[in-house]
Amino acid sequence: MKRILYRFIFLILAVFLAFSSPLSAENAEIRDLLVTNNAKHVLVYAKVTNCFTKDIEAAILAGVPTTFTFLLDLFQKRPELLDKKVVRVTVKHTIKYDNVKKLFFVSFDEDKEPTSFQDFESAKRVMADLNGVPVVQLNQLEKNEYYYIRIKAKLDKVRLPLHLEYIFFFVSLWDFETDWYQEGFSHR
Repeated sequence: MKRILYRFIFLILAVFLAFSSPLSAENAEIRDLLVTNNAKHVLVYAKVTNCFTKDIEAAILAGVPTTFTFLLDLFQKRPELLDKKVVRVTVKHTIKYDNVKKLFFVSFDEDKEPTSFQDFESAKRVMADLNGVPVVQLNQLEKNEYYYIRIKAKLDKVRLPLHLEYIFFFVSLWDFETDWYQEGFSHR
């Protein structure tokens, strides 16, 4: 058991030392932000671009689970007062690579079972996309009022097993956030 633990620590150390340049998410941004609705809900579609650096990819391929968190805030625009926050929705997408099965598993907040992918590109695409996330029920919005959605994406702190984050303190360089992006709409 100790031998397996030492090999795992060595593998993680080798990956981090080989790719130890600071992570920069300066280029990560939200694109194709679309706010629409179906019969019951306000829905948001968006994707994050330039969010997978070589360091993040190397960590994922080494089996380190990686989570993107999307923050969606819905505000009611009020000209005379401060805008009113109606709701905040948090969506998490987590990717984990299984070295034995050679599969990528992506899990979502709302799904119980993760979705598996054989190729890394498909898994990355699903990780970075929001595809019709329900934000609020339409009956909770006032008619003929103006609203806007603000959205931000961030990479959650990487959690290494067995308290290795205390040894590999430079993993904290992996934390990033995009800027806030905003899209308005009116409820008719």
